[in-house]
Amino acid sequence: MYRWTNPLPGIALTVPVERYTSQAFHDLEVEVVWKHVWQMACRVEDILDAGDFVKYDIADVSVLVVRQRDGSIKAHRNICLHRGRTLKEADGKADSFQCPFHGITWDLDGSLKAMPCKWDFPQVGEEWPLIPVQVDTWGGFVFINLDPEAGPLADFLGDLPKHFETWPLEKRYKQVHVGKVLRCNWKLAQEAFMESWHVVATHAQLLPGIGDTITKYDAWGNFSRTLTPNGIPSPHLRWEPTEQEMMDALTDRNLDQAPVVIVPDGATTRGTMSDNRRKHLEKDLGVEVAQSLSDAEMCDSMPYTLFPNLHPWGSYNRTCYRFRPYGNDPGMSIFECMILSPFEGDTPPRGAELQMVDLDTSWTTVPALGLLARVFDQDDANLPHVQKGLESGSLDEVTFADYQETKIRHFHMVLEQWLA
Repeated sequence: MYRWTNPLPGIALTVPVERYTSQAFHDLEVEVVWKHVWQMACRVEDILDAGDFVKYDIADVSVLVVRQRDGSIKAHRNICLHRGRTLKEADGKADSFQCPFHGITWDLDGSLKAMPCKWDFPQVGEEWPLIPVQVDTWGGFVFINLDPEAGPLADFLGDLPKHFETWPLEKRYKQVHVGKVLRCNWKLAQEAFMESWHVVATHAQLLPGIGDTITKYDAWGNFSRTLTPNGIPSPHLRWEPTEQEMMDALTDRNLDQAPVVIVPDGATTRGTMSDNRRKHLEKDLGVEVAQSLSDAEMCDSMPYTLFPNLHPWGSYNRTCYRFRPYGNDPGMSIFECMILSPFEGDTPPRGAELQMVDLDTSWTTVPALGLLARVFDQDDANLPHVQKGLESGSLDEVTFADYQETKIRHFHMVLEQWLA
């Protein structure tokens, strides 16, 4: 079988198990990565109006991302400068931020607004602003950086924006936002979405319609990409599926259901799927733009990964993932799926609020996720057991495939650069 050229020759094929299990390693990640790296905090449509704010938590740090009265966006540490009380416990809208403990109040821009008994604080001057956090945007995403000395977001992104020039993410809005706490390390969780060859065992229902092991992997700077062809059968199959069987696999058809999409006689799965999706996009993109999109853009899976934890999909696939540690527990994480849909006009609709699925509840309880829900359930069935196995002390190292786990190896290569 043809194998693509490895983009990471000489990069280690193993990493220590402690990266997934050790509290000391988690604490190191927080100090050298999370407190210094650019990370996606929310979407611009989450904070459309003045006073709208999102509370973004990473490990033991909380940040308020706030829409200002002039339309700009600022971010502050979510902490009172007096005794350290968090100012807000959830997303919302406010004219100011008042500490629930003693009532000290800051304006939206972080400047001190009111302070009871100010005469009793001779050490506090007229200006006592909230701790500022760097903030910038790309593709409709709002990024924050806790390090005031960190370089610009544009430098961190590198060439990633060029990859999305013809698929502008800023012309999307967050139609669906679903999350769940997982019993595994945040790196382990996202690595399950960074390679396609686990489809053969974990998502076998997809095999008739996905070229899992002929996926192409690429890596550049702080980001990487997967290119998985759809509408062709997996090389693992020992039988030749019909075009309709390939379509049924891709649309997650159950045996007791009528076909979701019928492939006409003489047509192909890829051609039918492409025609349907181009037609569906005409309303938002216009006929000319929609009909100019290639079959590959309409059919194939192109998930990107931006270090450390953001996974926007290329072309007009609406899927986007984010992974984070769950508090300071190295054995727990938060996985979020966003559906980013095109919109008409210049202003996006307000973004959907995060809906959390209970820990032991199926993703299929959220119908808006469609066929993704069953795929997530299948991954959920693996991840806690992988974490448990790594915590057993039986292994010293985690072993990666040379090519098909290129994205994972690239992630750990970048992580090592930060650790150094």
